Amino acid sequence: MAGHSKWANIRHRKGAQDAKRGKLFTKLIREIFVAAKKGTDPANNPSLRSAIDKALTANMKRDTVETTIKKASGSQDGVNYDEVLYEGYGPGGTAVMVECLTDNRNRTVAEVRHAFSKAGGNLGTDGSVAYLFNKVGILSYSNSVDEDAVMEAAIEAGADDVVSHEDGTLDVMITPEDYFSVKEAMAEVQLMPETSEVTRQATTATVLDVKTAEQMLRLIDRLEDLDDVQNVFSNADISEDVMAQLN
Repeated sequence: MAGHSKWANIRHRKGAQDAKRGKLFTKLIREIFVAAKKGTDPANNPSLRSAIDKALTANMKRDTVETTIKKASGSQDGVNYDEVLYEGYGPGGTAVMVECLTDNRNRTVAEVRHAFSKAGGNLGTDGSVAYLFNKVGILSYSNSVDEDAVMEAAIEAGADDVVSHEDGTLDVMITPEDYFSVKEAMAEVQLMPETSEVTRQATTATVLDVKTAEQMLRLIDRLEDLDDVQNVFSNADISEDVMAQLN
């Protein structure tokens, strides 16, 4: 149960970028709103439960979450967001997936296509890169926690794997279906993760040099700047050395 996952630096960078722009809460509120339209009871609505979990992990106030759910349940404003998934190719032949919530598909696809073309990539067809990604739940722990304790608790809770990184941090890997039960079981033994999410993880990686990595990060920035874009995933493998040069 060991390995090294370089895709994590993209994920962690994304969180910092979103928070810096102040757009994270706006995206999370939209996600809660859309999920709550399908049912306001998180126990019977996995999408809403996931959206709430993500919002609380990002330190959103519970009052804000509850207000958003109430607005969604009583909303008669005619606003209807569609969940849309776009696939494409980034610099260096990287695979990219873009999750969106939009009330205007024509506007969104035009903006996403433009972001790809500006970064030297191109929008693909449905299914062009989706097969390269698996949905997975991840609980991330700092290097200050006891690795044996995390591993033992994770196995007992039904996790799929525990990945140990070179810097001593740990990722507990879980199927999306078992995400909440494993997270709750870990919390019961006082092993609260630093971050947690259900994400799309690439099954293969494309190694990028400094020039291509810079183009790739520019593409991610452009996509995340779009109001309709909720999440961006790629199979870009950017080493710590390359990241250091870019920084």
